[in-house]
Amino acid sequence: MFSLSELAPLNQHQGRCKLLKPWWEVFMDYLVVLMLMVSVLACTEQLSRDRVVCIPMDPVTSANTSNNGPSTCGQALTPSSRPPTHVPHNVSPKLPSVGQGRRTHLAHQQYVYISQVCYHEALPLCSRFFPYMAMLQSLVLVASGSFWLHFPHTSARIEHFLAILAKCCESPWTSQALSHAARQDSIQEKEVVSVVEERRPPQPSLPSASSSQPVTLARRTSRDSGTDSPLLERSGGASFGCPPSPCPSTLSCNSALSSTSRGSQVPFPSSSHVMDDRPRQVMSLGKSDGEQARALFERVRKFRSHSESSDVIYKVYLAQTVLKLLMVTLILSYSIPLLSSLSFTHTCHPQETDLVGYDTFECIHVLSSLLRKLLMAYLSLLGLYGILNLYTFSWILHSSLRQYSFHSLKDLGSLRDVPDLRNDLAFLLHMLDQYDPLLAQRLSVFMSPVSESRLLGESLERRWGEEKLRAMTSVDAEGFSRLQLVALPRLPPALFTLSQLQVLQLELIADARFTEQVSKMTSLRELHLYHCTAAVDPGALRVLQEHLEVLHLTFTQASEIPGWVLSLRSLHQLHLSGRLSSDGGLGRGWALGSLRQLRHLRVLVIRGMLQRIPGELCEVAGSLARLEIYNEGARLLVLTGLKRMVGLTELLLQDCRLERLPSALLALGNLRTLDLQHNNLRTLEELLGLAHLRRLSCLRLAYNRVLALPASVGVLRGLELLDLSNNQLQSLPPALFTLRCLRRLLVAGNLLEELPAEVKALQLLTELDLSGNRLDSLPPQLFSSCLELHILNVARNSLSSLPRGISALGRLCRLDLRSNSLEELPAELGCCTGLHRGGLLVEDWLFLSLPTQVRDMLSRSYAPSGTPSEDHSRPDSDSFPYFCPTQWSFSSALESQI
Repeated sequence: MFSLSELAPLNQHQGRCKLLKPWWEVFMDYLVVLMLMVSVLACTEQLSRDRVVCIPMDPVTSANTSNNGPSTCGQALTPSSRPPTHVPHNVSPKLPSVGQGRRTHLAHQQYVYISQVCYHEALPLCSRFFPYMAMLQSLVLVASGSFWLHFPHTSARIEHFLAILAKCCESPWTSQALSHAARQDSIQEKEVVSVVEERRPPQPSLPSASSSQPVTLARRTSRDSGTDSPLLERSGGASFGCPPSPCPSTLSCNSALSSTSRGSQVPFPSSSHVMDDRPRQVMSLGKSDGEQARALFERVRKFRSHSESSDVIYKVYLAQTVLKLLMVTLILSYSIPLLSSLSFTHTCHPQETDLVGYDTFECIHVLSSLLRKLLMAYLSLLGLYGILNLYTFSWILHSSLRQYSFHSLKDLGSLRDVPDLRNDLAFLLHMLDQYDPLLAQRLSVFMSPVSESRLLGESLERRWGEEKLRAMTSVDAEGFSRLQLVALPRLPPALFTLSQLQVLQLELIADARFTEQVSKMTSLRELHLYHCTAAVDPGALRVLQEHLEVLHLTFTQASEIPGWVLSLRSLHQLHLSGRLSSDGGLGRGWALGSLRQLRHLRVLVIRGMLQRIPGELCEVAGSLARLEIYNEGARLLVLTGLKRMVGLTELLLQDCRLERLPSALLALGNLRTLDLQHNNLRTLEELLGLAHLRRLSCLRLAYNRVLALPASVGVLRGLELLDLSNNQLQSLPPALFTLRCLRRLLVAGNLLEELPAEVKALQLLTELDLSGNRLDSLPPQLFSSCLELHILNVARNSLSSLPRGISALGRLCRLDLRSNSLEELPAELGCCTGLHRGGLLVEDWLFLSLPTQVRDMLSRSYAPSGTPSEDHSRPDSDSFPYFCPTQWSFSSALESQI
């Protein structure tokens, strides 16, 4: 047994499927029901009253037709051959008369027997099985009539379509969008009419004609704009249409008034102007309605991509139509000839002479007349059913059911962008149009990019207002106001009202567009686009060309680089991060000379995979001062493009798998900083060629595979910083200590076993990093001569003691002695006043070996476990990096969360 709750979904499904049934499908359903009723009536009559009645035929007639018939037997059995019976005269006349006719002398059982035998032998098959065949055929037609709605491969898609259609019709956004579309079309139509009227020269006309003209024009405008549609009247027609006047004389009054005004040359405001002056009522969606509408847009988009990939529903419907047409043709072909076999009388030869004494019987079929009429009615209904199937088949062949275009919506200005559909979704909409075209119109609202754009705009205005954006704005370490927006569908309109914003970071925004309102952001100087392909309107581009100075672009492919980037003539810094093409360009769109407009570009940072220096960079060689290339481990093969960039002062080539110093560096006479970290340099014999770089003051060669430092390093007389950390150096040449200008020497992470005494020549040295080596002692000359030393890092060595004289380093503010073999610390550390602010990094137990007075002086700002206290006055260094929490920055918000 089924419960009512289980049967309720079936009824709902049947009700919703009616939307996809055109008028001929509904008509055929009724015809099938009538055919089924006719067949059931025939079956009921046949089961209850169907029989034949038989009587033996005259033997004389049989003898005339048969040569072997006994006359004696016939005469004995024939009532007419018997002598007449004498009727006595004394019989009362009131007695019933003796029946006239032939006597058969057959018992009742013999009649029943003969009737049953003749029913099966003399009665044709049509008379016996037509009702059952008709009912079976009707059941088959009933099943085939809605097969396409219940086929497993189509029913799920159809149910999904009907569910989406129901949501689209119930959504408040549907009525609002159609209302807005009709309102916009009405306004545009009125503007066109007003322009035509202004251009039309004044012509004298009769008052009656002039008075009727505005009325006719108003009526045509309402009709052309589509406001007479019942759906639009319900959705929003009341907000922009004038209510009709109930007074029949309104038309004549308006005409008289118009003629009077024209005659007096006094302008009278028309109805269109009055309507434009009225405040327009705009309905805004609630938060829940907006979220449901956005989810419905996504649901429609997914269903469209799924249903347009195949045409299984169309094929099943076509096969069903062909099958029904063939079935009707077959049924009619063998049923029409059966009409002649439905006879009332039948002659039966049962071959049962020994039992009944007769060999021929005359039989009548009781239901023959009724069955004939029912068969004719059934065939008439079936013929009409076949005609409808033939019409359906011709409609399928002559209509492009796998292509659907919203022709009726092309007149709606706000819905002209509704895309054309194909395959199953197009077929379903064609079927839906046969029921009610307005339903497809409501569904089209959620297929329109313009409608979705308006919805997202309203949602952004509601959720991302100016107050919320101002609350999200922060101030970085450099004092710039910064705002970061992540994973929004588009830019909030309130963003362009932030006139004090200086740095804007946009990450994973699908449809970012800068409009002319960006001119209100007068303080904007820096823009970050992280996987965000932004579009810029012409008016906004002029503003960005004048104000934007720093641009960061993070992308996946080089083709994602916007073309408007190359026209930012005021740009000073350009940062590109992504997979760049390996053909030597920054992308397929970066042709020769495309960088000429960036005539103020000073800094260019490229994070990608290049095989050679792009030739396009030579176009900005006159202004470019700093070039940074992070090649992500790809080999940079050709560096000849550097020879023409003679204005470079800073060059950074990291992760380029360089094995030697590039010869192109010799042409960079103005170079001040050279950074070749994270490469595969093994030898530095080419350092002698760098003698021409007289302005070179910073050389970073950390994280390479350098085995030995050549004596030619002494030619770099102006060097102030030398970073050789994390190499494989075992000793330092004496020529290194001839660099009198050297201020920072970083040799951490090598294999040094001793520090030469010649280090005393570096009297300007302020930072020395010897951590991660194999030193077991330090030369006393380091403390007696290098009096400018501020930072000394000897962590992770094998020092067993510190030499005396460390108190001479009065400017020492950081000293790292962790992970050594020290057993005690000299008390002279108390004389280093710079260490009093937490600059001593040492284990806790070793710190306790100092005298109490010295510990008190050093522990004023001392933090346990060797962690210095936060002091913003401490100098920065590579060995002791200091980052204030407000200075922490990440490339994206997602990375910061990780």
